Amino acid sequence: MTTTASPMPEATYVDRKRYLWLFSLLVPMTALTGPLLYMFVSPKILWLWLPTVFSYVVIPVLDFIIGEDLSNPPEEAVPALEADSYYRYVTYALVPVLWASFLVSVYFLGTHELPWYGVLAVIMSAGGTLGYGLNLGHELGHKKSGLERWLAKITLALGFYGHFFVEHNRGHHRDVATPADPASARMGESIYRFVFRELPGAFFRAWDLEAERMERCGKSVWSLDNEVIQPALISIALYAALIAIFGLEMLPILLLIAFWGAFQLTQANYIEHYGLLRKQLANGRFERCQPHHSWNSNHLFSNWALFHLQRHSDHHAHPTRRYQSLRDFPDLPRLPNGYFGMYLLAYVPPLWFHVMDKRLLDAVGRDPSRINFEQAKRRKLMRRYRLDDTSAEA
Repeated sequence: MTTTASPMPEATYVDRKRYLWLFSLLVPMTALTGPLLYMFVSPKILWLWLPTVFSYVVIPVLDFIIGEDLSNPPEEAVPALEADSYYRYVTYALVPVLWASFLVSVYFLGTHELPWYGVLAVIMSAGGTLGYGLNLGHELGHKKSGLERWLAKITLALGFYGHFFVEHNRGHHRDVATPADPASARMGESIYRFVFRELPGAFFRAWDLEAERMERCGKSVWSLDNEVIQPALISIALYAALIAIFGLEMLPILLLIAFWGAFQLTQANYIEHYGLLRKQLANGRFERCQPHHSWNSNHLFSNWALFHLQRHSDHHAHPTRRYQSLRDFPDLPRLPNGYFGMYLLAYVPPLWFHVMDKRLLDAVGRDPSRINFEQAKRRKLMRRYRLDDTSAEA
């Protein structure tokens, strides 16, 4: 099912998704269902897998059944829509939800003897919680208010990934859809190869960017004004406290949860710009990022669950625009499902390449100069898809 809406005057515009954004609160709460059902209903390991099954099975099915929404708010209504405090309060409310969910998961792991597959289930659901935290940090970190920026840091600190606050805003948005960006996947690059490039690359870019800023400000890189160090200190205090309470054996579990949380961001980054390339200008710089430099998805349920993250094209073209007013545009590179369904596809690289390489070629008009290739596979891909070698070298 696909819905469209014609523009409406500001006076009559009603956001039909206004209360559906509460799913962005409710879906992250699913991580609590497994431990709570185990403790208060019956001690069955199956309960612990429910959050993961919901994310990777139920959400893609709901996206398929409910369909897409191509409607946009009229531009004359956007100032009032963005000024409406309700939408900000929804994001604020998610911060304690995520902290509570993470702490309950860790408490459960620290106080229950579980088989390895039970521990794995809780690690995955808790890491999923951190993934939602990264998404919230993404939304809040772009905003100008000090409150929202600090809430972003506090949330990102849960997964020891506070450097994302710097890396994404000042690194990824600058370099997106170019070979210089470790967070932009290349055509022919599997998600498993990408993760080893993206995770360390993101941290080092964040540190370099903040070190440059500290130098410009005449401060030491170790200053408490360093926005990589600020959330890191929160993370260190949190993890040290949890290890002190539950013992050193909690350390590998916390590290695995943090890794799975970081991987949620990595897999989102992988699908958001796969193979897309901004044109390099004569002066060596790249053209301004446009909506067609990101993959877009209008699938309803996963957008409700992710604060419209999947309208990624408008986000990169207009980074400060709030989630409730992000738009769809015609002729964008489009994903066949929401992010959760695409994650499953990415886990099987041959299937991913089979589906997405053809879509990529269609999106760029089979123009190799608009493709960000995995360089080691460029010639092979050019031959496979019978692309013009001359234009590729131009």
